[in-house]
Amino acid sequence: MTRSAGGSGPPCSREGLPRRAFPWSFETLSKPAMRGDGAEHMTNAIRILGLDPGLRRTGWGVVIVDGARLSHVAHGVIAPIDTLPFSERLLFLFEAVAAVVLAHQPDEAAIEETFVTANGSSTLKLGHARAAAMLAPARAGLMVAEYAAKVVKKSVVGTGSADKTQVAFMIRRLLPAAGDVTADAADALAVAIAHAHARKMRRLGDAA
Repeated sequence: MTRSAGGSGPPCSREGLPRRAFPWSFETLSKPAMRGDGAEHMTNAIRILGLDPGLRRTGWGVVIVDGARLSHVAHGVIAPIDTLPFSERLLFLFEAVAAVVLAHQPDEAAIEETFVTANGSSTLKLGHARAAAMLAPARAGLMVAEYAAKVVKKSVVGTGSADKTQVAFMIRRLLPAAGDVTADAADALAVAIAHAHARKMRRLGDAA
């Protein structure tokens, strides 16, 4: 898989050096907006990275929240090669999310909680993938909030029982600059929006 022209450089190792070519994909539809671009640097705007973790496909999305205003920065999907050893896929996921953090410099991050299924093995593997994705922003010093899927859906659609099609539809309405996004990226942007709403509610509570 290849990256779009808007993607960042190769993922880095713990020593900060390029490690290897990455089997992932960027669906970024806008030029990465780096710190200092435009008026963002002069306001109280906050960049939020949303993550929808998965071992095969991990969606990510970055939004800017400035008061009641939401704007799209970038989004994409990280998709390690299925045939790689489990440990290598987790490493790829960790380093790919770390590259997204480096490229887009979010202030905070949020991730969807693991959905427990009847298949214990699948749930455990998803938990491993979620941990790998979660560690990358945490290692960069970011707060990582966690939200249940129902909370994310209710925040974006208005009901916790919404399906992926409804979530994607609302993402197009709330973030028109994002264009058409895949289900994984739409879910990640929804996580970021849910965190933005939660931050607003906490501020209102503190002010009461």
